[in-house]
Amino acid sequence: MSAAPILHTLHPVDLASANDVQKALLDQAVKAVGFIPNMYANMVNAPAVLSTYLHGYALFRSESGLKPAEQEVVFLAVSQVNGCTYCTAAHSMIADKKSGVPADVLKAIRTGQPIPDARLAALFALTAEMVKTQGRPNAASVQAFLDAGFQERGVLYIVLAIAVKTLSNYSNHAFATPVDAAFSAYKVD
Repeated sequence: MSAAPILHTLHPVDLASANDVQKALLDQAVKAVGFIPNMYANMVNAPAVLSTYLHGYALFRSESGLKPAEQEVVFLAVSQVNGCTYCTAAHSMIADKKSGVPADVLKAIRTGQPIPDARLAALFALTAEMVKTQGRPNAASVQAFLDAGFQERGVLYIVLAIAVKTLSNYSNHAFATPVDAAFSAYKVD
């Protein structure tokens, strides 16, 4: 896999240098997570990107019907397939400290081993396949997802999560975003 070009003329935006639109978005980030993640400081160079990300992320969290641990499995699947080490680190920390992903499940995801929870394994597999096939999963993966107790509409929320994570994953690739200190214990190579 070749490395993405790093943007050389765009730099992270901080509150002191932000214009009014950027400042409003960064203030929203501080209110939501307590600090301005490096990813947000980069994305806000194009305010529509960060705004779309924050909006879609919040809707996925509030409307998907997935439990927090399931949401994290989806975000981790997308980030891993897209090769985003920043988002893999961030969502690993959230999975461990906030969303209640069982330790053995998180370890399996991070090391590429079989996931020891059948429901979460079906969710991870469908999400990863959706990313790899550009939204064309095979019938068996969809059936395994449904057999695990998920609803058909859940596939559309996976699409939303893929869209949101694609914004962040690709932005992180473009900027070679360094992992924030808050996520550094979960850094991956």
